[in-house]
Amino acid sequence: MSDLRKINIDGHEIEVEGAMTLIQACEVAGIEVPRFCYHERLSIAGNCRMCLVEVVGGPPKPAASCAMQVRDLRPGPEGQPPVVKTNSPMVKKAREGVMEFLLINHPLDCPICDQGGECDLQDQAMAYGVDFSRYREAKRAVDDLNLGPLVSTAMTRCISCTRCVRFTTEVAGITQMGQTGRGEDAEITSYLNQTLDSNLQGNIIDLCPVGALTSKPYAFTARPWELTKTESIDVMDALGSNIRVDTKGREVMRILPRNHDGVNEEWISDKTRFVWDGLRRQRLDRPYVRVDGKLKPTTWPEALSAAATAMKGKKLAGLIGDLVPVEAAFALKQLVEGQGGKVECRVDNARLPIGNRGAYVGTAAIEDIDDADMILLIGTNPRDEAPVLNARIRKAWTRGAEVALIGPVVDLTYDYYHAGTDRQTLAGMIADGVSDETRENKKSLVIVGQGALREADGLAVLAAAQKMAEISGSGLLVLHSAAGRVGAMDIGAVTEGGIEAAIDGAEVIYNLGADEVEIDAGAFVIYQGSHGDRGAHRADVILPGAAYTEENGLFVNTEGRPQLAMRAGFAPGEAKENWAILRALSAELGATLPFDSLAQLRQALVAEVPHLAQIDSVPANVAEALEQGPLGAASFRNAVDDFYLSNPIARASALMAELSAAAKARRAEKIAAE
Repeated sequence: MSDLRKINIDGHEIEVEGAMTLIQACEVAGIEVPRFCYHERLSIAGNCRMCLVEVVGGPPKPAASCAMQVRDLRPGPEGQPPVVKTNSPMVKKAREGVMEFLLINHPLDCPICDQGGECDLQDQAMAYGVDFSRYREAKRAVDDLNLGPLVSTAMTRCISCTRCVRFTTEVAGITQMGQTGRGEDAEITSYLNQTLDSNLQGNIIDLCPVGALTSKPYAFTARPWELTKTESIDVMDALGSNIRVDTKGREVMRILPRNHDGVNEEWISDKTRFVWDGLRRQRLDRPYVRVDGKLKPTTWPEALSAAATAMKGKKLAGLIGDLVPVEAAFALKQLVEGQGGKVECRVDNARLPIGNRGAYVGTAAIEDIDDADMILLIGTNPRDEAPVLNARIRKAWTRGAEVALIGPVVDLTYDYYHAGTDRQTLAGMIADGVSDETRENKKSLVIVGQGALREADGLAVLAAAQKMAEISGSGLLVLHSAAGRVGAMDIGAVTEGGIEAAIDGAEVIYNLGADEVEIDAGAFVIYQGSHGDRGAHRADVILPGAAYTEENGLFVNTEGRPQLAMRAGFAPGEAKENWAILRALSAELGATLPFDSLAQLRQALVAEVPHLAQIDSVPANVAEALEQGPLGAASFRNAVDDFYLSNPIARASALMAELSAAAKARRAEKIAAE
């Protein structure tokens, strides 16, 4: 039941929910209130006092607008709406006093601070600061922390807003940071000098309103006003997190999150944020052809000619990798099927059903996690497969949702009921059924991971997950681990019988960025991709393509939402956009594809698959029930073995290798000192 209240803020009368805080009500009224500790996705601390406002008729002192609700205000003497002032002399004097206290111990590091130019403290000091200090005592200094290779610390700059502590505790689910000491000795620290053990820790860099926490890999490399900012989509997992890619010249300097309530809120994983050094290393920047067993650099005309000569009149197969945009997958499908070949995108053997979108994407949206009362995870470890989605499940759990897991025991950062590890546990759950009271009164969600679908009985597992969703009245969410998979499934880049059927007897295999698959000796391999990974080592012809930050592309995320990734820079050397390479090769083959630009390709794509035109909306999927096959007896295995090294860009990153080694060392058995 809504509890709407009228409130007068600086002469504007608005109607808002009584549960809203004054700072939120001010935002609704379009009035900005300065803040350091308040953040809408974290609990309220109320300790920076910057958001003070005057409540008319209240106590004769300013009130913290982040900690006072609209329903706490008293109406006027004749029942008028309560009046709040954000710009009165009392408020201005109070904020100036707070700012003076904040700056007492803050060092004048702005010229050498990485936060310079995008610092909340700088901005507020311009509005409320003074140009002198009345403080003559010695300044307080604090030792810097070692939080690991990602977050650089300068703790003397810290203003104790506790945003980092609240984020790591509430959202990331780790308990390594906190505040110790009292008064002048109070400081934010990590307990027992631990480094942070989370794949979401980079978000505290964005949250810090001063320069106390900054990005270690980005340190001292650029200033914000030197960077070109491009809004794009992340491909490190299938969540489709909204990101901003900042480039300086041709190089990506950093990657930041963008707010999108339906997908990633305003968080991104550490792999998304820090993988940019992998975009520079081990790049394919010129074509190669294998001569006498060795790869030799060549020109584009020679490489395309060699590929076309090899393909003519031969039995063809096309493999589509995990990071391929829909346009490139569509172009490859047209090219290979035009030559009588077969294409396949399920290169990890995932048994995803052909043409049944309600089964390979599911019927739920990511946002459904927020109001779920019960969540069942089948064969998935979302902490590694989609850390931001896992944080969302944790948020539901903190609100009271019950979580159950069928699969290996893992640390998910929240408590869950471990139902079992094998397929028979799932069969038993279905046999036991769900009570009518639970079904009618509780919102539930079934999330099935790729690890559950990769074995021979993958379709039976998916059918069982569908059945479980049906008997419990749940939505079904298929959690993919490859960013390009759903889009490739949508355009039908699949072969009956999977990858074995596609490459069976193939004389030429066109490998479009599939680096997670072993190709046996015998076939002639044309590899098109951005990095010199496994696929390039096996290739007879290498055609260098663009990475995800270097071309415009369409990606469909795990819930089936089409999103546009925009080009932030240009591919290195002679590398070209992926769709353009396929278009040029088709001309060389004498079977020219019917488009000369990306716009024409997208028109052809939308004509064939209309829902791909619905950018940033989740098309409703009808759940077509799969035929229930026999379930095996094996235990479920998770899809991601090493979170930090799951794709060729991450494997090229020196930082990801360091993080992977640190995670492995952390998992290793601790040996007691003799």
